[in-house]
Amino acid sequence: KMDDDDDDIPQLSSHTLAALQEFYLEQQQREGMKTSQGFNQYSIGSIEEDWQLSQFWYSDETASCLANEAVVAAGKGGRIACVSAPSVYQKLKEQDGKDFSVCILEYDRRFSVYGEEFIFYDYNHPLNLPENLLPHSFDIVIADPPYLSEECLQKTAETIKYLTKGKILLCTGAIMEEHAAKHLGVKICKFIPKHSRNLANEFRCYVNYASGLD
Repeated sequence: KMDDDDDDIPQLSSHTLAALQEFYLEQQQREGMKTSQGFNQYSIGSIEEDWQLSQFWYSDETASCLANEAVVAAGKGGRIACVSAPSVYQKLKEQDGKDFSVCILEYDRRFSVYGEEFIFYDYNHPLNLPENLLPHSFDIVIADPPYLSEECLQKTAETIKYLTKGKILLCTGAIMEEHAAKHLGVKICKFIPKHSRNLANEFRCYVNYASGLD
């Protein structure tokens, strides 16, 4: 006679089992898409937003517009730094082959998948940067401070001023206009940036040079 011990093993209902199998299948398909040649590791959303880190990705159109502006502002062979602005970095990397270089300064270590171009950055320690990140070595710095507070903007501004040769493109809330002028000498642009998910706060871009965003 066969052993009846198997009867004691809890059995999942057929409905639960089917749901579980479907979940695993979807997961495999997602991973399969990521590893297949069709997946672009630089596409916006390839790393999902983490709202606990106050992350909100730009819409594809906004990221493209800001990336194109940065390329023009940086000039031929220019260097671009993206400070807490990963979706602009990703969009710049999609333009692979163009004559510019770019790096990403970001607190979220998931972006370390981008290799040597990733620099861990904590705005609470604005000048705690690698030695090879020389002062005033970037033609333009694009920054999007994670929080709408003067403290966050002021500390991020220290980083921006250290990195840039002069040009600054800041993205932050409309309510930060006075603080942005005070700490970085930037003025609001006509261009209205959009996010992939609508934010409650009105968002704007600010520059300190004659840009294509007006």
